[in-house]
Amino acid sequence: MSHDQNFKNLLLDCPRQALAFFAAAEAAEIDEKVRITPVRQEQFQERLGERFRELDVPLLVEWPDKRREALLFVLEEESDARRFSIHRLAHYCLDLAELMKTDRVVPVVIFLRRAAGVAQRLRLSGDQDTYLDFRYLSCALGELSYEDYRHSDNLVVRLNLPNMQYPARRKVEVYAQAVRGLTELEPDPEKQLKYLDFIDIYAALDDNERVEYQRDYPDEAKTMSRFAERFHEQGLQQGIQQGIQQGMQQGIQRGMQQGVQQGMQQGVQQGIQQGKHQGEALVLERLLRLKFGALPDEIRRRIEQAGEQTLLTWSERVLTANRLDEVLH
Repeated sequence: MSHDQNFKNLLLDCPRQALAFFAAAEAAEIDEKVRITPVRQEQFQERLGERFRELDVPLLVEWPDKRREALLFVLEEESDARRFSIHRLAHYCLDLAELMKTDRVVPVVIFLRRAAGVAQRLRLSGDQDTYLDFRYLSCALGELSYEDYRHSDNLVVRLNLPNMQYPARRKVEVYAQAVRGLTELEPDPEKQLKYLDFIDIYAALDDNERVEYQRDYPDEAKTMSRFAERFHEQGLQQGIQQGIQQGMQQGIQRGMQQGVQQGMQQGVQQGIQQGKHQGEALVLERLLRLKFGALPDEIRRRIEQAGEQTLLTWSERVLTANRLDEVLH
């Protein structure tokens, strides 16, 4: 599981909410007029070297009225605090500062779990003076109390509720609060689908917990079902659009109007079939994940390669199966 990629997506999709949560004091004056631009880390790889590939979410904050100088936020996620190196982070920040020609840099480290024993400060000094004094903002999600954040109106906070500290008996409640926050705070259906997976990954409900969730939170469970239906429709529409484009390209290459029309018709039909198959596969995968949890790569490959009738048969079996192998036998 790529925690780095999960959090990179979240930071890039929701930069304002992320900065408000992970760097609250420094982000206090960032309003809607302020421009936040992701700085592509790839342009720095040749200079910084391969070992910095994971440190790839610098965000440049600029005030349009120029009343303040631009501020560069450097965010790093660490799923295992033991891997964190303050020397590496300091090196990275200094290189970025030089390349961006700024000394206004705010380092932020997000620890997925606890961060006990992690170095919080780096001081380089001699007998007479200190020559480098480096610190960073730290947020250890596993040390935060779920109770303090359960009703937050910050989307990034609500999505991370499963990563916070809470009694095991309240796990389903935490999951429900995260899903509720997603549906209330994120209007974009595509991002709702995207970050429902984020919640699923970090909540990791087992079969019994999923049954409890469907029983105690029927409204949220219905919302998730609508997500699955929307996934189906989205796949169908994408297939149609791809088919139209493919058909037009085929027709143009033939160089005749008749070829264009035939190519478009053929492409649309192919697109509809492709979209329908893609949508059915996505719906089946969603149903299986809701009932049985995270799916192995082998299962996802079988679903992608299955024919239309096979997908239909497997979808019907989901309703009565108690184990994953009963669906795909």
